[in-house]
Amino acid sequence: MKRLKELYPEYKGEDVEIQGIKINSKEVKPGDIFVCTLGVTTNRHDFIDEAIKNGASAIVVSRDIHLQIPTIKVENTNRELPLLASRFYDHPEKELKLLAVTGTNGKTTVASITQDLLGKDICGYLGTNGIICSCFNESIINTTPDSDRLYGYFRRFVDSGCRYLSIETSSESYFRHRLDNLEFEVGVITNITEDHLNIHKTIENYVSCKQQLLRQVRVGGTCILNTEDHYFSSCRDLVSKNRHLLTYGKSPDATLRIIDYRLGESSTKITLGYSGKKYTVDSPLLGEFNIYNLCASLLTLVALGYSFPAILKRISLIQPPKGRVQFLHFGQPYTIVLDYAHTPDAFTQLYPLLHAIQKGRIITVTGSAGGREKEKRPLMGKIVLENSDHVIFTMDDPRCENVEEIIDQLVSLSECSYERIIDREQAIRHALEIAKPQDIVLIAGKGIDNYMAINNEYLPYSDLEVIQNFFHKK
Repeated sequence: MKRLKELYPEYKGEDVEIQGIKINSKEVKPGDIFVCTLGVTTNRHDFIDEAIKNGASAIVVSRDIHLQIPTIKVENTNRELPLLASRFYDHPEKELKLLAVTGTNGKTTVASITQDLLGKDICGYLGTNGIICSCFNESIINTTPDSDRLYGYFRRFVDSGCRYLSIETSSESYFRHRLDNLEFEVGVITNITEDHLNIHKTIENYVSCKQQLLRQVRVGGTCILNTEDHYFSSCRDLVSKNRHLLTYGKSPDATLRIIDYRLGESSTKITLGYSGKKYTVDSPLLGEFNIYNLCASLLTLVALGYSFPAILKRISLIQPPKGRVQFLHFGQPYTIVLDYAHTPDAFTQLYPLLHAIQKGRIITVTGSAGGREKEKRPLMGKIVLENSDHVIFTMDDPRCENVEEIIDQLVSLSECSYERIIDREQAIRHALEIAKPQDIVLIAGKGIDNYMAINNEYLPYSDLEVIQNFFHKK
């Protein structure tokens, strides 16, 4: 709790008590300060009346508005929000070493591995899988939440004893200024491939938002890059001389070199080169792409001052992230894989792993999120169809788009046969019913999400629960 004049000492009007910060007028409670930020399709100045009706004690605006309650005018409410949240929660970001990860694919896995290597008692995790440390494990909606929630989470991590925070940072969070004014101890870019052009409009804008991470690494901090990423050179050129650069990949010049590996059904044996020496390790993570994710996390600990041999001893502590190449076991005679893949690049990386262990058919259930980049759908559908023996296209957070039209776009580049079952629960049940011994059923797109976004609502839904219920009923 704060007084308004603690947050805005220059304000000359009535001083009031501030209980919290809100940008959603429906969530406002008595005593909250309502900040009129601009969303993707929403201008929250339009909801001031509702915020006041729900008990807002003050309003932050970026236009001339005369109200009966204290009103603070700023130049840009989106840029103001993180500054306000930092003051309200007593600058918790300054008490944490922020280990930031961005990239089209791999953010969740790298951030999760890093937390496992450091330990949940001293390192928190914030991202797609929620907010996690030794004291709590809770779901959140956005990969990188808006600042009104984000700084509250920072405060909770600090109060729980965390010294580090492994945080996923989405391109949209940079575009929306949610991370303004944060300094990162370590910044990792896993890869950059085309995505989210519905928001960024051009690939150049998208890349620039991803690269903003490098600009926010503190002086003396460390930037970590994948030498095989298409944008490696341009990212490397952004790393200033007063920051450290560590790299990983198959390149002989990489700081951490991937020399050799052998994929297995339950682990991956990897030979790495670091500082002139070779090391062989067994990773519980499956797939070639997870070798790269592991390397990014190993270098994060190197950047924090841990010795490389000591870090390797911690690999056995890694818990494969839920919803990422997650093998599900219910005593069934076939394999079920739950994965978050929803881009052409993600499927391109995932299918080689499935082909390596394939003994029967590959049955894929997937869709494409509505209100997102439409341009990726034809290529993604083509990759899925060409790498599967049977495909069931279904809904995946359609939002305000028509699911039939989304599927039409997914199949537009291929003449392969497929099924379309709009209801996702029915689609998954059908895939499980037709699966034969030794088949692989891949359920892709939502991972362990606990909602389905339809129109403007987030309805309770879980792929994992659908699968669990299928076997419990049988």
